[in-house]
Amino acid sequence: MRIIFMGTPDFAVPSLQAIAAEKSDFDIVLVVTGKDKPRKSKHAVAEPSAVKEAAVALGLPLYEVDDVTDPVFAHTVAECRPDVIVVAAFRILPPAVYEQAAQGAFNLHASLLPAYRGAAPINWTLIKGEQETGVTTFFLQQRVDTGTVILQEKTLIAPDENAAELARRLSVIGAGVVVKTLHLIASGSVTVSAQDEALASRAPKLTRDNTRIQWALPVAEIHNFIRGLALKPTAWTTFEGKTMKIFRAAPGEVSSDNFSASPGMVRVSQGKLFAKGGDGWIELLSLQLEGRKPMEAGEFLRGYRHDSEPSIFV
Repeated sequence: MRIIFMGTPDFAVPSLQAIAAEKSDFDIVLVVTGKDKPRKSKHAVAEPSAVKEAAVALGLPLYEVDDVTDPVFAHTVAECRPDVIVVAAFRILPPAVYEQAAQGAFNLHASLLPAYRGAAPINWTLIKGEQETGVTTFFLQQRVDTGTVILQEKTLIAPDENAAELARRLSVIGAGVVVKTLHLIASGSVTVSAQDEALASRAPKLTRDNTRIQWALPVAEIHNFIRGLALKPTAWTTFEGKTMKIFRAAPGEVSSDNFSASPGMVRVSQGKLFAKGGDGWIELLSLQLEGRKPMEAGEFLRGYRHDSEPSIFV
């Protein structure tokens, strides 16, 4: 079976490696990924994608693309005569590209579709406090993340698991599901099911606006928000006029909590850093103040000086 694999970030690498490991059944005729990202320093070498690095290590043919709607790209895909196109964490493909696959093009999505359709399913799954998630393979069609489902695999979410940790687990689970999907297609034994539109939910792109912490929310929701955005792009707030990123936090209790505190108010208790949520306190464990390195809260407190007025996050 001739396969084109398309992906860019770390999440896609285990799937590429798993397909490549089954050389007797699957021939990867092309790996498609995004072009190298320029680094912040203009003198630094551009950063290759995780999939590019994996493809080079595996000795696979590679094609880097910026614009997937460019007719040259569709022509390149057609010339490879793929039986199947496998997509994992890549761009939204036009029909002119995915319809080149003789036996179909399918995507690996990091949710149990139709839940959390969109660009950031892992993040929103955690932000919404879900206790279970999984991966889905589905055949591509023009409306994003709406194609017929081939396979799904579920997994429970640990109470403190963050987005980076969950992404690593789902990438490995997903690799196994991708290989199973390919074997089903190769044997002609695929059965599919339509997604139930009544159960659909969204996982929109993460932006500066929707990653800001709202301190008036209940503590449990703030906790889920922070772990759902860790370690990238990271939940953030403003502290004394500077951006502060919060990487890790946990619901907590402040000793002698006998004063009136507004949401976002900061308190140090027994050498620990707390912030007031809508219904209690949350302990901040790991953070980064603008202009400084990431650090544990204890290190931050040792170097922090403030006046007698209470500080507050906004």
